[in-house]
Amino acid sequence: MHKQQLPEQRADSPQLQLKIAAPGFAAVLAGEVETPPIYPESAIKRATQWVAMRDGVRLATYLHLPPSTPAPCVAVRSPYGRSRYEAISTALCQRGYVVICQDVRGTGDSEPDTWDFYVYEWEDSFDFVEWITHQSWCNGFIGSMGGSYDGGTQFCMAAHPKMTAIAPEVAGLGLAPSHGVRFHMFLNAYSRTIGKGKDKVPISYAEMEARMKEETLATGYFNEPMDVPLPAVLLEYCPALIDVPAQERKSWLWKYYNSLEPKKRAELLKTALGEDSITFDSTTRLNALFGHDVDPDALLYPRSSAQQLCSALRAPAMFITGWYDWCLGDTLFSWEQLCQNGTAGVRTQSRLLITPSAHNAPGYHEGERDVPALQRTHRTAENLDLLHFWYSAVQGGTVGEIPPVTYYLMGANEWRTSSTWPPQQSQVRQLYLGSAGTLAWSPAAGPRASDSYIYDPDDPTPTMGGSILSHVHRAGSVDIAAVQRRSDVLSYTTAVLIDDLDVVGPIRLILYASSSAVETDFYGRISDVFPDGRAIQLQSGVLRTRYRGAEPAALRPGVVYRFEVDMWATANRFAAGHRLRLDISSADFPKFQRNRNRGGSPGPSIKPTQTIFRGGEYSSHLLIPVISG
Repeated sequence: MHKQQLPEQRADSPQLQLKIAAPGFAAVLAGEVETPPIYPESAIKRATQWVAMRDGVRLATYLHLPPSTPAPCVAVRSPYGRSRYEAISTALCQRGYVVICQDVRGTGDSEPDTWDFYVYEWEDSFDFVEWITHQSWCNGFIGSMGGSYDGGTQFCMAAHPKMTAIAPEVAGLGLAPSHGVRFHMFLNAYSRTIGKGKDKVPISYAEMEARMKEETLATGYFNEPMDVPLPAVLLEYCPALIDVPAQERKSWLWKYYNSLEPKKRAELLKTALGEDSITFDSTTRLNALFGHDVDPDALLYPRSSAQQLCSALRAPAMFITGWYDWCLGDTLFSWEQLCQNGTAGVRTQSRLLITPSAHNAPGYHEGERDVPALQRTHRTAENLDLLHFWYSAVQGGTVGEIPPVTYYLMGANEWRTSSTWPPQQSQVRQLYLGSAGTLAWSPAAGPRASDSYIYDPDDPTPTMGGSILSHVHRAGSVDIAAVQRRSDVLSYTTAVLIDDLDVVGPIRLILYASSSAVETDFYGRISDVFPDGRAIQLQSGVLRTRYRGAEPAALRPGVVYRFEVDMWATANRFAAGHRLRLDISSADFPKFQRNRNRGGSPGPSIKPTQTIFRGGEYSSHLLIPVISG
């Protein structure tokens, strides 16, 4: 395990403050703790059991049993197979835990022979925990581990009253306001390779993504009609919809869907989408059923409101996410909602850890060679000591020794803590777009002015780094200077910074813009410009203009609109001598689908002129959270 060598520190150093305030947790983050095994690997017993769910479907469940039981348990529910967890399961078992890894229904060795993505996990996870509580090897403590899909099933397990603690990585509750723009690059390969089904290909999704690269780059066009009526077959399946006013049907259908048992939920989706099974790719077509503000991840949690979902969770969570994770926005929003709507025990005992990583890879690469924290994925396989520390804190009643929020400040390469997210000491400031590509703390003097570019969907602005999940494109803090030189990108840059600037918290772009098309997309992206000219990608966000309000609506070409682009959040020190840069474009492809700009009318792609306004009453600006001192 890495032993992180910390730089020499002043007495007021945030890194040193963390070590003083939470020495045990700081030591774990620094890689200075190694939990010794109690038992040799040869003493571990392995067994397979079939666990029946409430509808009789049997799920393959794999046990790692230490020599002495009953013992604390760690549970996993995953569609990715037990081999992914073999090493960490063995290591935890050697340290006295029973580890139980279950293939979710329709995957691995579990029944049946098809997989419906997300739909059954809420009920199956509850039944899984209930089964564990009746086993002689369980001492009453039930923790969990895993990330992404497996982080989602942890939240589902947390609804059981006897679940003790969860540690979901790179996962949220599907609560964040959705921008309605669906992913493209990763979904096709995933949908064809994970789980069972007649159309599945028996290779890894990483290999499939590489094989599909040319197909991926040739597809991914978005051109749905503005108002897609619910299919007639769905009205036949659910005749009560006929009496619901047309403008209320999508919200009514979402509430109705959440009231159903899982088999009926699956039937409703298959009927509406005309599919034999629900895949990850199916979730890109949910806008037409439930509206754009329902995030696809919400299918995991059949609850009609944030308050209802958060109050249903019974186990405290150690949220683990990364600044370059593609689920970051929902994770941070889910944390805020849990702090507001969770039960008292869950609110006070849950913790948030934000690392410098991407979804399943290192994320911040500057200085990576010399800083062990940047070399890690901060995912389950590397989290043995962190998980043991968390489980022990919950069991021993010492969670209060862990800061409520711990985050990594990129650019400074140090861990910082806060009692809240966002940190209370951050102050929102405005950076205004100016002439000649400038970005300044004061709005430009004089009347309004503008800059324009032409967006060609057939030659879209390419994805480079950032919060992506890919085995073809590198995630994280790549140099995007080449993309910024494209004619379809507008860049605005601050003057060289005299002092360090710490930006920590949510970022929003207030954009006054017009388009010659009836609909389009606007992307905002910030980067840290180094003295040598490299522009290091930090964070980005997107707005599809049809989704700027509660209901999809076209633009009036040439009319100036005020758009708000949610750019999630970051924590970065822009060092003295650096500059902060904002880019504006209309694509991030193939990460996201590209917009044909037609508003749903048939025909080839339209190349609109996009006009960005600055100055006067149309002073486009960036809202950034700054921590002084």
